[in-house]
Amino acid sequence: MRKVIKPDTVEALSQTQDDWLDLEDIATVEVTSEDPHFPIESALASGRGSGWRAADSGKQTIRIVLAYPRPLRRIRLEFSETDVERTQEFTLRWSEAGGPFREIVRQQWNFSPQGSTSEIEDYRVQLEKVSALELILKPALAPDTAYATLAAWRLS
Repeated sequence: MRKVIKPDTVEALSQTQDDWLDLEDIATVEVTSEDPHFPIESALASGRGSGWRAADSGKQTIRIVLAYPRPLRRIRLEFSETDVERTQEFTLRWSEAGGPFREIVRQQWNFSPQGSTSEIEDYRVQLEKVSALELILKPALAPDTAYATLAAWRLS
């Protein structure tokens, strides 16, 4: 007879990387501004609304502070802009508890209502002991009058 014993901890580790974290239960979110009609929760909680939008134009920061350090394997960002032609730049950074922020990626994207209206970035990462993630959005390189938006941000 062959026998395999699988404790609960082993089963929990074997879940797929596509199981998004429930940020409402494990994180605090800080934003530099927020349009009350487009709250940050609608970008961070799966299937809940039309995404986040800043209340003020110009550069914005969204910081996710995790309740306890944890490994991350996947980060997915979704942006949508159907009204204004603009070039957006974003910087994604991470930090260990009490440590400095380290850059994961910095990228620019050109939105055009007649063509490119959405950007989806799906990063496979090997980050250990993550305590915070920070997304810095520069919604328009020039002039700086556009409003930052974020359709979705998922972590696993």
